[in-house]
Amino acid sequence: MPPASSVASAIAPLTADRSQTALLFDVDGTLAPIVRDPQTSNVPELTRRLLMDCQTIYGLVGCVSGRQAKEARRIVGIGSLPYSGNHGLELLPRGAHEPTVNAEAESWTDRVQAAARETIPQLREETGLRIEDKGPIVALHWRGLDDEVAAEAVAEQIAEHAKSEGLLIHRGRSVIELRAPVTSNKGDAVHALLDVASVSNALYVGDDRTDLDAFRSLRALQHEGQLIEVLCVGVRSDQTPSELLAEADLLVDGTEGVNSLLSALAD
Repeated sequence: MPPASSVASAIAPLTADRSQTALLFDVDGTLAPIVRDPQTSNVPELTRRLLMDCQTIYGLVGCVSGRQAKEARRIVGIGSLPYSGNHGLELLPRGAHEPTVNAEAESWTDRVQAAARETIPQLREETGLRIEDKGPIVALHWRGLDDEVAAEAVAEQIAEHAKSEGLLIHRGRSVIELRAPVTSNKGDAVHALLDVASVSNALYVGDDRTDLDAFRSLRALQHEGQLIEVLCVGVRSDQTPSELLAEADLLVDGTEGVNSLLSALAD
């Protein structure tokens, strides 16, 4: 974690008028520690309390995730926050029971599912490659498997087949996603969340390559004059992509560093 004075200086423009500031967070690797099995991911109670403290004083606190929006809400455990899921394909407003889903992407769901499950099923099962069903997106995970190299190789073969079928391929930390060929990313997610808030400033915190789209979206809004102050925070770990480290305005160390940042924001 940077010195307290560095953090205080970085967030000072955002805390000057908290009602005019949006705080936006990635979930996995940012609010929730990375775990071997993605289904067991959970935001610690301390982080949850700090988010709720910030919610009472900031113009907007929201979450952006590559997971489905309802799954992101389950992991964070706060129903009164808005969530954008599936890299901007879903929006789950505060307190809503169901998300709104991009209709074009949803129409591709069967083809995405087939590309993941019907390609080399025997090798997929032998390596234990995990399939996460997210509707118009399927994620192939190999973190923590007995032979991660073999499982990753199978994931790459599935991805090549899916690409030949017209699907989009996105790579993250120990995961490959097969997506409907619909343009959407965490930059779009940021836009969707900010559209329902009247704020002048925004902070975004993330740890992976997909979070760069959120960084760039906020900076574009600042360049266009729609936002005044922007702060892009990278969460540093052994697996953080070098591009994210290079583009972040501020770096914090792991989810503990995010807690320290939240504490400073809530102070």
